[in-house]
Amino acid sequence: MPTENEQRLIEQLRDAIKSRALVYAAMYEEIAAELGPEKARAICKRAIYRRGESIAHRFAHHAPADLAGLRDTFLAFIPQGEQLFAPEVVQCTADELEIQFHRCPLKEAWQSAGYDGEALETLCDIGGVVDYGTFEKAGFSITSDTWTRGREGCCRLHIKPGQG
Repeated sequence: MPTENEQRLIEQLRDAIKSRALVYAAMYEEIAAELGPEKARAICKRAIYRRGESIAHRFAHHAPADLAGLRDTFLAFIPQGEQLFAPEVVQCTADELEIQFHRCPLKEAWQSAGYDGEALETLCDIGGVVDYGTFEKAGFSITSDTWTRGREGCCRLHIKPGQG
């Protein structure tokens, strides 16, 4: 159980992530109003992919195939991971690291701001691109199942060894 000070820090972190989520939504909406939703989605995804690339160096030393090392380093990197993201390692073999996130403060922020249905799916799809930037730049192969209506939890990452 977190101390009172730790709980305050967790709430501050949650608020910072909420702010980031609302910036993503506002950027998407403004670009969509000017250029249409498909162009807005593509632009936002490119920008967020680049953000993911900027942290890839933290994981690159595990490439192309140390999935167990990647798992440990990645899970340790997630700030307050258990409380904010609730990651579950579904499997970690030599062929695939699969992680299911049961919570996401971005998704929770969008929901509390009134986004649902297709709008929420779009924002989750855009926000989830950060993982592609991170793991592809680090030297791994990745696919991700972002949240869609009727699905529990949040993103499910499928990370495989890279080409080396």
